[in-house]
Amino acid sequence: MKRWLILVSLLIVAAVAAWLGARRSAPPEVPFGKVKRETLVSVLATNGRTEPLDWSPVHAMRPGRIAKVAVEQGQQVPAGAVLVVLGNEDAESAVASSQARVEQAQAELAILTGGGRAAELAQIESNIQRLTAERDAAAKTLASTERLVRKQAAPAVELEAAQGRLATLEIQLSSEKKRREAMVMQADMRAARAKVAEAESGLAQAKKRLEEVVVRSPRAGIVYDLPARAGAWANEGELLAKVGETSQLKVVVHVDEPDLGKIREGQPVSITWDAMSGKEWSGVVRRAPSQVVALGTRMVGEVDTLVQNPGRDLPPGANINARIRAQVVEGAVTIPKSALRRVGTELGVYVLKGGTLEWRKVVIGASSEALAEIREGLKEGDSVALPTEMELRPAIPVTPIYP
Repeated sequence: MKRWLILVSLLIVAAVAAWLGARRSAPPEVPFGKVKRETLVSVLATNGRTEPLDWSPVHAMRPGRIAKVAVEQGQQVPAGAVLVVLGNEDAESAVASSQARVEQAQAELAILTGGGRAAELAQIESNIQRLTAERDAAAKTLASTERLVRKQAAPAVELEAAQGRLATLEIQLSSEKKRREAMVMQADMRAARAKVAEAESGLAQAKKRLEEVVVRSPRAGIVYDLPARAGAWANEGELLAKVGETSQLKVVVHVDEPDLGKIREGQPVSITWDAMSGKEWSGVVRRAPSQVVALGTRMVGEVDTLVQNPGRDLPPGANINARIRAQVVEGAVTIPKSALRRVGTELGVYVLKGGTLEWRKVVIGASSEALAEIREGLKEGDSVALPTEMELRPAIPVTPIYP
């Protein structure tokens, strides 16, 4: 029995040793992937920022301290809604003073239009009535005196006196009538009307300045930017808010310079935002970039895209992730992009050929995040080496492993 146990142990040790020896002598294991024919969707993955498609800036029309901010960022407002109120004590005082000047000028014009100042005009009218009565009486006296003189019942001197009295009253009456006419001269009327117009213009300007302290939204939309703060001083022309329509957004997507040739108008775009994981927004490319600009260490073109935002949950100013479907290739010969290697100036892959590696130069076409289209150098069914820790060289034997 003891000998039997010893014999079994020796056999196990010998088997293990043989297995280890065979394993040491076997070619190293290398992962491989198969060349396939499939539909390749070429996607450019990059980043960008959101902006309102249609928006209006709101500026301070006059300097002043901000008394009140009447809205919150992200609030939906109608056209004409009050956004910000500036301090208005001086403006209200100016309106009151201007209103008083208008009323005074209008009163003076009314007096002139009515024929003159009431008290003075009443005195003149009274004088005219009195003089008219006295003239009529003097005329009767003169007629009676003339009859008496013709009958030699009165001396001629009384007739002269009666004539003189009538003439004097006629002169006085004519003078009062001219004085009444002179109460309202055309020059005075023009001056009075000009004064009213000047006062009304001053009132309109004062009211405009008062209205300018109440800053209103020029349009309906979302208040998506609100730098105004209560108590802060606002200079004339300073930006207080931005109001825009956000059911559609302009998304500026940064595409690296080598990929700009793949961009075409109308290409589908999908947008994600890290703040709302699992949510996706769809859009299209509106305009290819007209220039290349520096973005940190990258040289990029700013691609203008239109993205639908029906729930208005993607805010303007957000830093987003973008995927542009640049190309769809039906029946493309594809390999994993990770299989591509560059040796010197050549781009190629290591192909499994009879249990050894063979270097194969390739020409690539479209690509997605994981796959590359092979235009030349491979055929469907070939096996290409995937990344591994060991150094790969042509002609070395390998043991292929397929994921």
